[in-house]
Amino acid sequence: MAVAAKPTRDGKPAPLVVHVFPTFAVGGSQVRFAAVANHFGNAFRHIIVSLDGNLACRERLNPGLDAIFPAITATKNAMLANAWRFRKHLKAWQPDVLVTCNWGAIEFALANIVPVTRHMHVVDGFGPEERNTQIPRRVSVRRLALSRTPVVLPSRNLVRIATDIWTLPPKVIRYVPNGIDLARFASDGSLRGTAELVIGTVAALREEKNISRLVRAFAMLPSGRLVIVGDGPERPKLEALAAELGVANRVEFAGHHQDTAPFYARFDIFALSSDTEQMPLTMIEAMASGLPVVSTDVGDVRLMVTPDNVDLITPKDDAALAAALMRLSEDAGYRQRIGLANLAKAERDFGQAAMFAAHGALWRGEDI
Repeated sequence: MAVAAKPTRDGKPAPLVVHVFPTFAVGGSQVRFAAVANHFGNAFRHIIVSLDGNLACRERLNPGLDAIFPAITATKNAMLANAWRFRKHLKAWQPDVLVTCNWGAIEFALANIVPVTRHMHVVDGFGPEERNTQIPRRVSVRRLALSRTPVVLPSRNLVRIATDIWTLPPKVIRYVPNGIDLARFASDGSLRGTAELVIGTVAALREEKNISRLVRAFAMLPSGRLVIVGDGPERPKLEALAAELGVANRVEFAGHHQDTAPFYARFDIFALSSDTEQMPLTMIEAMASGLPVVSTDVGDVRLMVTPDNVDLITPKDDAALAAALMRLSEDAGYRQRIGLANLAKAERDFGQAAMFAAHGALWRGEDI
């Protein structure tokens, strides 16, 4: 199966890019890809593989984008057999470049170890099984599959892991920070500072996001409202926890929303309680909306926020998270000062232009 070759302005077919995701559910990797693909429009053709069959993030792609979604799955515990089968697909598609994403797509990287096409690999983070330490077998496979291909990393922490633990050659490392459409999340602040303080988070409700930590921390506060935007397998457990802690009437499960900007506009505080992150897009969105951030100390979050916000980055501990939330909840002026400083930093550091340029260049086969 291949995408029909559509000519560009110079009469040549637009480059064909195969993107392989462990899942195309809505998440940071997928949302970033959608933004880049939409930006370039039909300058590229796309084959998008979701190995678990979930295509929820397809909603983020412009309808006119030249893209197909072949149904290809990975067999569990069959790495070599999967790689051999995936190699046959690559030979049939004849893409200009293969883009694999995270550990879950590593078998497609192995399929191209004797190159069928150019390859780049994007790493955004790790699942719960690698939240605290790298699995030695996976380290060895990454070293084998990625030592001769550009590896795109959005955080300084990931650069350290790829260099020091995976021991990838410095020549393959590409540090490309995430960026967002800042204007989309701009807020005049008029919905904040009401009688009821609103603490909010935006996350897929998965184990590694540890929203239960946030619910427990919130339960230690005497007042306020917690709004959880997102959905996922952890939701029933979280709803039961809120009821058990006696805060069900103060916790709103808003569900999945494609447009989350209106939620940020009514938050007074943005909270992130993950066990593992690298450079979370939701934190950039919150900063672009002028919010102070309370977060566990994961990935690059300490480097992302303004220096005045660093004191609100906490250990992975319920009580520490609650103390930071309480500190902000008691002082509206403090919240506003940090929020404005975070906004200024987002405007300076987290626009989309550099991210678009880097990914576009790599898709075209240019170095960065």
